Amino acid sequence: MHPRASEFASQRWTAGVIGLGYVGLPLAVTAASRGLDVIGFDVAQAKVDALNAGGSYVEDVSDDELRQALDSGARFTASEADLREADTLFIAVPSPLGRNRQPDMSFIEAAAETVARVARPGQLVTLESTTYPGTTEDYLLPAIEKAGLTLDEDGFVAFSPERVDPGNVLHTHQIPKVVGGVTDTSGEVAAAAYRRLVDNVHVVSSARAAELTKLLENTYRAVNIAMINELAQVANVFDIDIWEVVDAAATKPFGFQPFYPGPGVGGHCIPLDPQFLAWRARELRVATRFIDLAEDVNLHMPDYVVNRVTELLNNTGKALSSSRVVGLGAAYKKNIGDDRESPSMDVLRLLERRGAEVGVLDVHVPTERLARHGFHALENDADLSDWDLAVVLTDHDDVDYAAVAAQVDLVFDTRGIYRRKGIEADNVVAL
Repeated sequence: MHPRASEFASQRWTAGVIGLGYVGLPLAVTAASRGLDVIGFDVAQAKVDALNAGGSYVEDVSDDELRQALDSGARFTASEADLREADTLFIAVPSPLGRNRQPDMSFIEAAAETVARVARPGQLVTLESTTYPGTTEDYLLPAIEKAGLTLDEDGFVAFSPERVDPGNVLHTHQIPKVVGGVTDTSGEVAAAAYRRLVDNVHVVSSARAAELTKLLENTYRAVNIAMINELAQVANVFDIDIWEVVDAAATKPFGFQPFYPGPGVGGHCIPLDPQFLAWRARELRVATRFIDLAEDVNLHMPDYVVNRVTELLNNTGKALSSSRVVGLGAAYKKNIGDDRESPSMDVLRLLERRGAEVGVLDVHVPTERLARHGFHALENDADLSDWDLAVVLTDHDDVDYAAVAAQVDLVFDTRGIYRRKGIEADNVVAL
C-alpha cells in the first residue's frame, strides 16, 4: 500500500470540502461524524455564516446533525486559504447546463483555480461533481501542477461521483462510493480516504470510468422514464390504464424493472447528466440517439399534460382559458421542497400561458418561493371547491387526496397516487 494511503486509512486527518451545497454539506457532516476534522469552504459568505450559526439550509442535513458536526470541531469558511490545512480537497460544486444545454464548467473551473492556489504537498484532490469523461484530468491535473505538486509523489487526483438522493432515508455513509484515480496510485490513495467516510467503496480503473459510471446511472433512468412516458401516451390512445400495465409487468420475477410515467423529469441529475455525455460524444463525432430521443420525449411531457388537461376540460364544456386549475405539487419529486428543473413548474407555466388561472398547493415548497416564481400559493387546508380541475404533479405523501377529489369537479393524476393509495373517485383521471 502506498504510504499516503496507509496514512489515510489509519490516522486522523482533515477533510477539506469545496462547495457546501446539497452534496458538499452532507459530505462534510459525514466526515465529522466519522471522527475526522473538517474544513468546509464556500464562496457564499451567507451560507458560511448560516452554518456556523447552526442553521442548515440543506433538507438532508438537520440542524441537530449540523450542530453535532460543529461541536466535534468542524469549521466552515469563505477563506480559501484555510483549505491549506486540509489533507483532502473534496470538490462538490454545481455542474449545470448552460442556456443552450451545453455543460457549464465555470464552477469546476473556479474550483480548480482554488486548488491551484491552495494545494500543498500530500493532499488528495477529488472531484465529485457530475461531468463528462476526462474532466478530472483536464482540470485537476493542471491545477496540482500549477501548485507545484507532482502526481503520485506529493499530489493525488481522483474522481468519485456524488450519489445524493434528496429525501432518501439513506445517509451519506450508507451509499456505496465509486472511486477512480487518474492513476492506479491516486485511485488507491483516494479509496483509502473514502473508506473512512463510507461503508462500501468500489474502485474502478480510472477517473474516466468513474465519470462515465455516474452518467450511465442517470442516463439509464432518463431513457427508461422516457420509454414509459411514451408508452403512457400510447396507452391513452388505446384506452388502457398504463399503471395497471406496469403493475402487471412488475409481477415478472426477472428481466423487468418497473418505471412509472409522470409530467416529465426534474432535479439536478436526470435532466442534466445525460447531456454531459451527449455533448462530449458530439465533440468526438459519436451519435447518442437514445439520449437525444429520451430528452425529446421527457422535455415534451409538460406539453402533453397540458393538452390532456385542455381535453378533459373541453369534455365538460369548459375552456382552459376561462378555467381555474390548481396544481398539486411544484417540487420535482415527492416529499422534498426542491423545485430545480421541475417539470411541475413547466406545466404550471404552460397552463398560465394558455390563459388558465393557476393556484399551487405544495406542502414542501415554501409559499414565498412559489410567490417569487409568480404563482398563487394555496395552503394545505385550502378550500378547493371553487376550482375547476386539480392536476397532481408531485405525489407528496402528506396531502389529503380524498379531500381534493371530494372538493374539485375533476382531478387529473399524472403520478398514479390515487391508485397507489387505493382512493376510488369517479372524477379522477389518470395519465
